Amino acid sequence: MKVIQYSQIVEEVAKLCKTACCIVTPDMKAAFKKARENEVSPLGKDIIGKLLENAQIAETRQMAICQDTGMAVVFLDVGQDARIEGGYIEDAINEGVAKGYTESYLRKSVVNDPIFERKNTGNNTPAIINTRIVPGDKLKIKIAPKGFGSENKSILKMLVPADGLEGVKKVFLEAVKYAGPNACPPMVIGVGIGGTMDKVALLAKIAAARSADSKNVDPRYAKLEEELLELANSTGVGPQGLGGISTAVKVNVEWFPTHIAGLPVAININCHAARHADVIL
Repeated sequence: MKVIQYSQIVEEVAKLCKTACCIVTPDMKAAFKKARENEVSPLGKDIIGKLLENAQIAETRQMAICQDTGMAVVFLDVGQDARIEGGYIEDAINEGVAKGYTESYLRKSVVNDPIFERKNTGNNTPAIINTRIVPGDKLKIKIAPKGFGSENKSILKMLVPADGLEGVKKVFLEAVKYAGPNACPPMVIGVGIGGTMDKVALLAKIAAARSADSKNVDPRYAKLEEELLELANSTGVGPQGLGGISTAVKVNVEWFPTHIAGLPVAININCHAARHADVIL
């Protein structure tokens, strides 16, 4: 049985927070460059160029890509043969988030309750932690800080089977138009289909955190990703909502079996930063 120390998790999470918030991933840089080449709007081309310049400055100076460094969303794949020693794993995650956001001078955006007091917790905790038990003895940690300009544009609809594929596309198009300029396009859009109300929201979040150069392993859903991307870019929203064909650079779809009477659909949007970083211990 592999032993993973509490202190190691704290340190790795702190590093991931800084990396995710300060470094645009290679897949996103490549997607921006492709979008700039294809963009028909001169203003759109200029905006994408400025996003690439911003990414370079952020990485060189180790500064945040955007002032909204988000709420820390964490995905844990915990190997069933691994053992965490020295403390509770969720405490280690939250301690790492606090350390990363404080020591790296990232904005703290979390309030202690949603309605009454809304007092800032001061260290960007607690994190949103999603845990899966998987085969093996490894611990995979993915951090996907989520800003709320894009998060606020999330949509969840409980369709019926008769709505079918066209119903899914209708919900998707509504979400893209609703997001408009407020989600800081070009976007990466996560689409969840199936499961239950809670499951489909998680699927959309997982999809939104996937790389821009990934594709669904099922060819049917990989084709749907391409169709939805074309649909998003046909809206004319464009870079930063100022017009063009680069409203999104990637649409990722995740799906799960569902009930005979249901067709849940969720849309979760990432802004142009589409922050994520991961490590395997």
